[in-house]
Amino acid sequence: CSGAVTVTVSPTVEVLKGEAASLPCSYSVSPTSPNVIVEWFIEVLGARKRVAYRSQSGDGGIDGGSTLSGRVSMGEDFTLTLTSAQPDDQRNFICQVTAGPTGLRDAITMLKVFHAPEKPELTRPSSQAITVVDTTSSEIGTCVTMNGFPQPRIIWFKDDQPLAEVKDRKEKTYMVPSVVKEASDLFTIKSTLYMQPTKADKASMFQCTVEYSLPSGQIAKKTSDPITINLNYPSEMATFTLVNAAPVKEGDMGNVVAGQGGVLTLKSVKRSDAGVYKCKATDFDNLDADLSGEINLVVNFIEPVTVDPAGPLFKNLGEMVEVQCKTKSSGPHTVHWKKGSEVLSQTGMLSIEKLSYDNAGQYMCVGAVPAVPGLTVMGSVNITVKGVPKIETPVNGLVSKEGEMVTLKCSAHGYPAPQFTWKPSGKESVSVEGAKVVSSLTLEASAEVMKEGLTCEVSNEYGKDSKMFSVSIQESRSDADRAGQQQGGSSSVVIAVVVCVLLLLLLVALLYFLNKKGKIPCGKKTAKEVSSGEVNNDIVVEMKTEKANEEAGLLNKRPASDKRSLSSAVR
Repeated sequence: CSGAVTVTVSPTVEVLKGEAASLPCSYSVSPTSPNVIVEWFIEVLGARKRVAYRSQSGDGGIDGGSTLSGRVSMGEDFTLTLTSAQPDDQRNFICQVTAGPTGLRDAITMLKVFHAPEKPELTRPSSQAITVVDTTSSEIGTCVTMNGFPQPRIIWFKDDQPLAEVKDRKEKTYMVPSVVKEASDLFTIKSTLYMQPTKADKASMFQCTVEYSLPSGQIAKKTSDPITINLNYPSEMATFTLVNAAPVKEGDMGNVVAGQGGVLTLKSVKRSDAGVYKCKATDFDNLDADLSGEINLVVNFIEPVTVDPAGPLFKNLGEMVEVQCKTKSSGPHTVHWKKGSEVLSQTGMLSIEKLSYDNAGQYMCVGAVPAVPGLTVMGSVNITVKGVPKIETPVNGLVSKEGEMVTLKCSAHGYPAPQFTWKPSGKESVSVEGAKVVSSLTLEASAEVMKEGLTCEVSNEYGKDSKMFSVSIQESRSDADRAGQQQGGSSSVVIAVVVCVLLLLLLVALLYFLNKKGKIPCGKKTAKEVSSGEVNNDIVVEMKTEKANEEAGLLNKRPASDKRSLSSAVR
């Protein structure tokens, strides 16, 4: 009778570089044999070399002298485990089962190791200068990717479109590849692209992609950063344009007009620089080309404004004033008057019918050309209003207690500048704030000052004005809170009284209504029944309100018998 040995392994095991690899092996022997041994071999230079073995009884060991020494072990289930798989470990592993007289059998597992390469780096020659008239292909760039396994491949792209892989150097576009296997058994791949570009390629983007394998049949990619090429080609036309994006205005500095290959600079442009400018270029690689152009330079301007009458102006209080502002420009312009940020006129005429002290101050005339941003001119006139001085509404002084120092301010308009007189006097200082004069007085808040107050008098050649100022003790925060609380308490008491009165009136009205409808039993008892003492509860109602007469009138409307019954029950 003959026997049989069957060995089962995984045909392929795939791992990433540095990971552990497990290679399972199982067998069956028929008929059963007590002397079974399982051995793992690798192929080295076409010959088998054992790396591990184990018998059915558990005896076994690891063989030395191979690249797997120190990294391989064999389990009780005859699985061969390899720690930290390396590219050099990619090979066939043979599991051989020997069953004595029954015979022997083996099976092969292919171990595959993968490692992703680095992102490709694309560079172009440092002295690259490609001309479209060249009859030979020029170097576009070199793509390099390092440390990949198994060997990856490089694909070239121009404007996101793949280029066919061509190695024939007779073609206009071709690639020169090279492969280096490092000491680590990883691959470095390099590919250099050559081509004869045309003018259409002047803005083209070139990239390279490395394509590599991963476990389970995956194909992954990494792409380089893009590059462009330095491409020279004959001139076909000349451009002559304004460098300035905005309209040119008188006084502009820097480059104003520019041509291909040259710039014409006009410093501090004047209106006399306006006119037609021409440029002409020559390309010795294309002498037949018409490389000329022209441009009409327009210089915008605006004249300084004239103000009539010119200031400063001194006008009497209540008088009318008119001021005219004019200018000229290269195009439509606007003229407006303003004081501060307030626009007063957009016609060039400033007219104030009746001057007040508030009208005193500086007025600005602004001329502008709306179509040319920044083209503006300004002029001004100062108006002084003469007249009797006038004191602004007084701001009274406050102190926390008698005897403290207090400062009062008296502000007055008028021209000539008014003179101040305080009664009583103190430490005084005078300042000018815009169109008004301010006198600040500091003194002690004595009992007399707090009782009589102070007088501020101003005067000039046109007349005088005076105002009274008072000084008082400022109510403290705690006093104000206490007063508020007392007021709140009084309000609560009043509300409570009103609510009680309303409830009482509602009760009386309810009793009257129920009695009228016959809903109260005691209302139907006779006077005799009441006097016999059968009433269990006496109800005494005493009303002290302003509505007493009205309620009594309502009760008096009842019939005489009902009145007696109710008066007996309610006392």
